[in-house]
Amino acid sequence: NITKVSGTLEITKREVTIKANSETKVYDGTPLTADGYEIVSGSFVGEEGFASVTVEGSQTLVGTSDNTIKGYTFKDNTKAINYNVITQKGTLTVTKAAVEITITADSATKVYDGTPLTANDYEMTGSLLTGDEIEVTVSGTITDVGTAANEITEVKITHEGTDVTENYNITKVSGTLEITKREVTITVDNKTKVYGTADP
Repeated sequence: NITKVSGTLEITKREVTIKANSETKVYDGTPLTADGYEIVSGSFVGEEGFASVTVEGSQTLVGTSDNTIKGYTFKDNTKAINYNVITQKGTLTVTKAAVEITITADSATKVYDGTPLTANDYEMTGSLLTGDEIEVTVSGTITDVGTAANEITEVKITHEGTDVTENYNITKVSGTLEITKREVTITVDNKTKVYGTADP
């Protein structure tokens, strides 16, 4: 009497771990992206493998964010059933810049006229990074004869509404407001009289 007992053949999935790339750069006003990846553990058999891997992530301002594998496709010769794919995130890091700019308040002068002298404009040397915008407040006034400082009281730099002033080393230079004396000329009238008569 022969008893036949079948055995079991089992193939388990091959594990492959992939990780999105990490990148770092100094703030420059443009987005940091990294669409690459690497296999950090496991492997494919022979010529099998990925046809494509989609990586998404973007970091523009100072700070960090995830770089994430959003999807992948296999080559035609690769069966998904044979693989267990594990994905890991990368990190995108933007560090603080140190851009040198100088803001100089305008100077102005006029002859005294009883009204205040102000000058709210300025000049900037150096360049802002891509997409950055600057707001400058200039404060100074003088009414009487003399001089007064025209000062840069606030500088704010933004990128799409977010304050990015920390990425700049800002030198502030005051201007000068000056009011000079108003010249007044007094002319005495000419008169004539006959000798011996009263002065006119």
